[in-house]
Amino acid sequence: MQRLIPTGDAARPVTFAEAAQPEPEPGEALIKVEAFAPNRGETFLLERPRPGLLPGKDIAGLVVQAAADGSGPGIGTRVVGHPAQGGWAEYVAVPTHSLAVLADGIDSVRAAALPLAGITALRLLRTAGSLAGRRVLLTGASGGVGHYVTELAVGAGAELTAVTATPARGARLAELGAQVVHDVTAAQGPFDVVLESTGGPDLPIALSKVRPGGLLVWFGQASRSPVTLDFFELLGGPERVTLQHFHYAGAPYGPDLAALVRLVERGRLHPEIGRIAGWADTADTLIDLRERRIRGKAVLLTGDGR
Repeated sequence: MQRLIPTGDAARPVTFAEAAQPEPEPGEALIKVEAFAPNRGETFLLERPRPGLLPGKDIAGLVVQAAADGSGPGIGTRVVGHPAQGGWAEYVAVPTHSLAVLADGIDSVRAAALPLAGITALRLLRTAGSLAGRRVLLTGASGGVGHYVTELAVGAGAELTAVTATPARGARLAELGAQVVHDVTAAQGPFDVVLESTGGPDLPIALSKVRPGGLLVWFGQASRSPVTLDFFELLGGPERVTLQHFHYAGAPYGPDLAALVRLVERGRLHPEIGRIAGWADTADTLIDLRERRIRGKAVLLTGDGR
């Protein structure tokens, strides 16, 4: 079969290679990949790929071999999955606890856009707690996670302010009900909850906008710049603020994938897909994703889409 592997070359981060078809473990199903969605974080891993890295965590496709232990969906079932790696390929083995069956009305393109960003959004909002009637600030809001958080948080009754770099990147968020600003300094606090994903100099500014006793959840560092906090400056800001580190990972992913599928099926969640292309265009898409030239998610099609 064909798969994409890292090159270590920033100008052409992946290339096609021949590989043996995966041999699933007893608790894994073999999936024929129809579509996959890269994530911006994966583009950073490709800059200095570790030995043996097989990228690809967000996939949708068809079960062609059911799990030997009897768990999970049967042959011929359309699924969305979140393997640990290896999804940028014609076939991938996925633990059945990290698969969800797709509803008939959900195509593989929208399904592939769900896993990492959607799971992150669900778990991030659970961490934040009930949002009905609360003021929420979301930084770095124009990526896949940001669109999902915005739609779900506004739908739950939050008054959400989203920070995006440009008006074009914030247009869809405004349609979803967010107040959009283009610099964190322009956000009018205080906020009950801040969901912070950029790091660098933005995090201390965002922290200063939390109400006394409020919560800041730090879930990313898209700026790729470390954060410096000054103890004495914080003394002049809001008191008793909780700063919580967050990372989405932790199987099983199947229940959250099933929840995302239901939300899409019921019209409560709409994946924002900024690019659909054949997987021959993966290298160029990765560069554009890394450089923030794609709004929302990018989805690549395998097979005839190559």
